[in-house]
Amino acid sequence: MHEGHRKRMSERLRSGADGLQDHELLEFLLYFALPRINTNPLAHALISAFGSLGAVFGATYDQLLAVDGVGENTAAYLYGIGNLFERIRKERTALPQMFSAASYWEFLKERFSGLTEEAIEIYCLDSAARIKFIKRYTSSNVNRAEVRSDEIARLIAMQRPHAIVVAHNHPGSRSLPSRADDKFTAELQMICNFNNVALYDHVVVGIDGPYSYFAHGKLENIKRQYDLRNFFERKEDH
Repeated sequence: MHEGHRKRMSERLRSGADGLQDHELLEFLLYFALPRINTNPLAHALISAFGSLGAVFGATYDQLLAVDGVGENTAAYLYGIGNLFERIRKERTALPQMFSAASYWEFLKERFSGLTEEAIEIYCLDSAARIKFIKRYTSSNVNRAEVRSDEIARLIAMQRPHAIVVAHNHPGSRSLPSRADDKFTAELQMICNFNNVALYDHVVVGIDGPYSYFAHGKLENIKRQYDLRNFFERKEDH
């Protein structure tokens, strides 16, 4: 009986967690702490005891243990999830809340601090310019990290960002972009054009601090040069 109910709950969750009420979502999570017990009554008891789903995961271990039906393992399980949520919340508040070159500088200096090899990071942003996914690329060559165009296109197809910010570091040297960095930025712009995604910035982090293509006006020049509409208009003129 429980197996059939749990299977149906799992199917509902896969269809979208928004379709589950608070007690149902908690009931589903409790399956993993109590694999052989009907967890629906305990989910109701927990929410009733603390007043809300959020308060359940904000409770201390001892507070959880005081609820009838909650044993040591279940209390530790719920308390662990609550601490996980809190860490995720703190990580999110540490991210830039919206894009500006200045808001990324300290963040990127921290991200690349201590790295002795070159790395490339792509930040996928939503329509409010908040980071929703980060992908780091490294290579066996510590002096040169590379990412192929098809890998970037695949990342964009999977994450469907509104915009991206790209950053890489120059370990032990200044942040002034090289010709290879300019070429890479142009390739990024073309990939973004093809995928209808905005390229907000390419930032180079060196020992002298970050260099922003956006802040220095270099990105705008590249966008004009590699704008597909301008490219086709030039072809028509010829």
